[in-house]
Amino acid sequence: MRIAILSRDASLWSCRRLREAAIQRGHLVDIVDPLTCYMNINPASPSVHDKGRRLPHYDAVIPRIGSAITFYGTAVLRQFEMLGSWPLNESVAITRARDKLRSLQLLARQGIDLPITGFAHSPGDTSDLIDMVGGAPLVVKLVEGTQGIGVVLAETRQAAESVIDAFRGLKAHILVQEYIKEAKGRDIRCLVIGDRVVAAIERQAKEGDFRSNLHRGGMARNVTITPREREVALKAVETLGLEVAGVDILRSQRGPLVMEVNASPGLEGVETTSGIDIAGQMIRWIEQHARPGFCLKTGG
Repeated sequence: MRIAILSRDASLWSCRRLREAAIQRGHLVDIVDPLTCYMNINPASPSVHDKGRRLPHYDAVIPRIGSAITFYGTAVLRQFEMLGSWPLNESVAITRARDKLRSLQLLARQGIDLPITGFAHSPGDTSDLIDMVGGAPLVVKLVEGTQGIGVVLAETRQAAESVIDAFRGLKAHILVQEYIKEAKGRDIRCLVIGDRVVAAIERQAKEGDFRSNLHRGGMARNVTITPREREVALKAVETLGLEVAGVDILRSQRGPLVMEVNASPGLEGVETTSGIDIAGQMIRWIEQHARPGFCLKTGG
């Protein structure tokens, strides 16, 4: 098969591992920067171009689209979908997961347990918003934040009011969530491919921080998840319509709580901690579902 990896940086661990895994299994691989692509949206002859050339037909596309380029990146992915390429994650599912508010609403609608969450743009009553999630300490998140950026733990009510008012002054969309104290700065990242949790690691925040993101200096170790945690992770991914995702779960006194579903999970932390060939499993999933040779122009 001919596979395209949509990525702005071919040197990233995840991109390199996916390319290596695909080549090892006999596939042709191109790494395509979505921001240098441009599209001919023509019902008679749609196409994707890059640097003056029309890109070939790809049997499958692996989107590794950063949150900063979600709008344009998913537009390029949609064009490949129009041309008959099979996406490892569909464009509509990625945009669904990237919208933190929408994804939480969809998960809640399916009865998936979450930290109590308030959403606001310019709250007229900051005190009521704080009470809504159980008071301080609480977590304030920018809706557009990623990898722990734009996430603040407010340990007192006064601090919470100050942080919320500061974000309000910036006209920012924010999520206010209850702080799960018993998690102790830990969460579980479940890596889901299709209908299986193929790996799970526990991430621990560095001393003095509560954000467990490995990009923020967190540590990771292997963990055995419970049947309930497995069930919750799979249901969350299915709800958002993803094929591959990282589901972040907090262990609370009332059971597993889904904190976030990541549509483009990094592979380095999971692979190095678990020793599992995640990239290879992703390629095998593509082999099972893509239709080599199919394209929109011929219909088969």
